[in-house]
Parts: sequence; structure tokens; C-alpha cells
Amino acid sequence: MNGKELLFKTLRKEETFRPAWVPFVGIHGGQIIDVTAEDYLKSSDLIIQGLTKAIELYKPDGIPIVFDLQVEAEILSCELRWSAESPPSVVSHPLQNGALEDLPPFDATKGRMPLILDALRQLKKDHGDQVAMYGLITGPFTLALHLMGNDLFLNMFDKEDMVKEVLDFCAEVGKKSAQAYIENGADVIAVVDPMTSQISSAHFEAFVTPFINDVYDYIREQKAFSSLFVCGDATRNLEVMAQTHCDNISIDENISLELLTKLGKQYDKSVGGNLQLTVSLLLGTEDDAKLDAIRCIKAAEGSPGFVLSPGCDIPWGVPVKNLQAVADMLLDSYQRDVAEHTIKIGEVDSFDDISLPDYNHEENVYVDIITLDSTSCAPCQYMLEAAQQAVDALGENVVVTEHKIKTRQGLGVMTKLGIRNIPTICIDGHARFVSMLPDQNILIDTIRTRVNQKKAMMLK
Repeated sequence: MNGKELLFKTLRKEETFRPAWVPFVGIHGGQIIDVTAEDYLKSSDLIIQGLTKAIELYKPDGIPIVFDLQVEAEILSCELRWSAESPPSVVSHPLQNGALEDLPPFDATKGRMPLILDALRQLKKDHGDQVAMYGLITGPFTLALHLMGNDLFLNMFDKEDMVKEVLDFCAEVGKKSAQAYIENGADVIAVVDPMTSQISSAHFEAFVTPFINDVYDYIREQKAFSSLFVCGDATRNLEVMAQTHCDNISIDENISLELLTKLGKQYDKSVGGNLQLTVSLLLGTEDDAKLDAIRCIKAAEGSPGFVLSPGCDIPWGVPVKNLQAVADMLLDSYQRDVAEHTIKIGEVDSFDDISLPDYNHEENVYVDIITLDSTSCAPCQYMLEAAQQAVDALGENVVVTEHKIKTRQGLGVMTKLGIRNIPTICIDGHARFVSMLPDQNILIDTIRTRVNQKKAMMLK
């Protein structure tokens, strides 16, 4: 049985001799061939080179062609901001001031889709007999947010019918994107909808389930496998996610893999996750990566079908040796047994050199946004934007700072503030909005209340 066949059996919840292995090599493919994320995502030749190298290094059972949640949005006229070490981010939202009928029709021959499909066809030809090809598409809810901006959340209450019309449009885009991938050789379509971690389960059932199921039903009709990718703390939505029509659910480190495994059994779903992107893969050692892989494998024991994978798109700068260490733990049970019994857990970083403001004795109010990276994480991006807009509305005496946990400094701030989930908005050292995008008026009022408290304290 080769890796592709093992992955297929895993997605069908059939017994296999080991878990499947799908490293989410997105922009990391650029790092391993020494090119920027921007150059990489704009060239089919570079994508082919990067993934060919990744297949050689990491011996995956399946691999995504790209991990870029802006491909469909770009075709639909959203403007992008590019980065050397992150995927692009959406910086304009055409439905904030425009109508749905003004959008260009989604066309898979436009934008960067043709070069992605070129890469898919070549990789399918070169490796498709051994490695399953994943096509990643943007989920309807996240695509709607790209098109509408943060207005989406307010309109869910005030203009429900209009939001559902946009979501229906986004589901149709998702089906067309999936069709393009499948026709060009994709075996698995992963619907990546990270913004669903920012809403309640009731809103998930109303604004996500019917639209994402429309996409999954289409994928099944085309005889391809499907997956639901989320990031952030979507624990409150795990059960409604498990009730959708996908074959597999993949989560990040914010969510308990044990809980997902339990729900996978209950709802007959394959499950995937949830290697730690920062602590283990990006900032950790080979031993850290090995122990984290062992943690995941043990947490998912008894799953009807487990796919070991990172929690999201692998950061550009993850050391190759760390991902190779993960692959070794999965592919060689002897090495895994040795590592489990011989590797000692290292000392926990105390971050003594990282200090926080003396919040109660500073004139300014500090709004700290703890993120993975707002340039590559959609929930992080829109939470940061919400905070910046709130502060713009308030004026002076407020300092907004993003702390990216992809850096040791950001991880230290997160640790010292006692934050466990991302993204989170802290106000003067206290977590106020945890993995939930706040209503803009509530956010403004919360910050204003603290500003007034500070002013009163300074007058005493």
C-alpha cells in the first residue's frame, strides 16, 4: 500500500497500519527552494519545484498545491497586500460599498488560478500515483468576509437575507473552484473556513452549515474526498462542524484532538491535526517536534481515521529538520518508541527578558492583539482591523500592538498575559475578547470605559 492509498483508506475510516501524513506545505515550499512567498505563489514553476522538494524531504501521503485563502477573492476584485514570508492578505472589500451584481463572475481562467492548476497537473503527472493531491478552496463564510469586511458580522443581525444571498454566491464560487481542481487532478478538496471559529454554534448552523454542505455535496457528486479546515479556538462549534457533510475535519492546536476524536467516532468522520505551528515546529527543536508528533498520534488513538498534520499552513521559516523529525515519528514506529522513552522534556522558557507595561500606572490604554500573524491568519487579520478601527474612532490615549506568536517576543507576551487561545484582544493586560470577533460598538465601548477609568485614576 502506498501513501496515497493509505490516505484514501484513512478518509474512508478504514483500518490502516499507521496514521496518514499530510504536511500543509504552502509558502513553506518557497523557503525550501529559497524564494519569497510572493514569488512562489505567482509562479507555477516555483510551486512545482517547492512541492517536489517537499515530497522528497517529508515523504507525505498527501499534499496541498497551495495554501492561499485569497485566490478566489483576488479573482472577485479584492486587492491584496503581498509579503515575503506570508501569504497575501485582503486589503479591500468590494461589497462594503458595492453590490453583489457588480462583482466580476468567478472564472477559473482568471487571476492566479491557471498557474496553480498548471502546477497541479504537473505534480499529478510526476507524483500522483504515490501522493494524493489536495486542492484548497476558501470556505463560503471566510470568502464572504473577504468581500464584505467586518460589516459581515453586523449584517448577520441586521440584514440576514442579504448576508445569506452573499453566502449562496460564495458557495457557488466554492463549487466552481472545486470543479477546477477536480478536473485537473485533485483527489481531496479541503474547504478552509477559518473565520467560522469566530461565531457561535447557532450562527454556524444558520450562516455556515447550509452553504458549506452545498459545496460538500457537490464534491461528493464528483467522487472526490472532502475536508473541513478550521483554525482558532472553534471548540464551541466542533459538534456542528462534525454534522456537516465533509469526510474529514482538521483542527489546530487551540482545539483538543481528544475531543475531536470522540466526535469523529460519533459522527463517522476522519479527523486531522494538530501539530503546534509555533512552539514545536517554528521555534522548537527536533526533539520538540518529535514529542509533539507523538502527542498527536497518542491523542487520536482509536480514531476511525487519523491524518497527522500541522494546525494550519506551515510558516515560511519552519526548519526542514523539524518537519523531517515529525515524518520520522510517523513513518518509523521503532524511532517513535525510542524517542518517547529517551527524549527528556526541555526546560520551559520563562521569558524573563520580556516585560509588560505597568498597565495601572501608564497614562495610555494598551490594546494588545495576540495573533498567529495577521498577514497570514484571516481571523487574526480581521480582529486586528476591528481593534484599529475602534481606536481610530476613539482618538488619543490608546496604543494598539499586535503580538505575533510566530516570534519569541510575541510568544513571551502571550505567556506573560496568560493567553491560551488566538486571536485574543487584551485591554490593559486583561483578555476581553477571546477567539471571537467582537461587535464594533461593544469593542469601542469597552475601550472607552477603560480610557475613562484611566483618566479618573490620573486625577486622583
